[in-house]
Amino acid sequence: MLDRDGFRPNVGIILLNHKNQVFWGKRIRTHSWQFPQGGIDRGETPEQAMFRELHEEVGLHPEHVAIVARTRDWLRYEVPDRYIRRDARGHYKGQKQIWYLLQLTGHDWDLNLRATDHPEFDAWRWNDYWVPLEAVVEFKRGVYEMALTELARFLPRHDARNRYLRHGHRPREQELPAQGNALPISNNSTGSMGDTQGGTGNPVSDSHET
Repeated sequence: MLDRDGFRPNVGIILLNHKNQVFWGKRIRTHSWQFPQGGIDRGETPEQAMFRELHEEVGLHPEHVAIVARTRDWLRYEVPDRYIRRDARGHYKGQKQIWYLLQLTGHDWDLNLRATDHPEFDAWRWNDYWVPLEAVVEFKRGVYEMALTELARFLPRHDARNRYLRHGHRPREQELPAQGNALPISNNSTGSMGDTQGGTGNPVSDSHET
């Protein structure tokens, strides 16, 4: 399913533990690391797709997490031609994503990389919130930076203050993370986006587009 501009609707997931560390997964049989993400199927809302991908990729169910926030608008990245199937070149350009910030309310042992027969990751770890972007495939780095920056204001306040105190000074209010456009969300939110259906075509994926 592509929109009229050739972008496939997709969701990204930033999963926090109680220390504000994030789930960081190593893509199976590669040396690249990334957040869970996946395409939005026809008829799904972004929130429905997020919960489906959360289970398929890391084995968690809705009762294991709380939704903290999501990005307000679609964040887009283009995929280089060499990563696109030959029959899709010319009409598939890349991904447009809604990113969700989730709080893990369950336990580490609830995570399961083998929840399906088609695992996306073969290893994972908890990483500092500002993940090493050099470990991410190059064409996704800009979207990762935008998503992390937009959602950073929703991290628990003590984390932001402690970051300043570790540098030897007490933050003034204006020094705290900048106010972004992200939307805070309760777990009762539907998460519907008006242009999810956004065009015609079949999902197009490559080794990096899951």
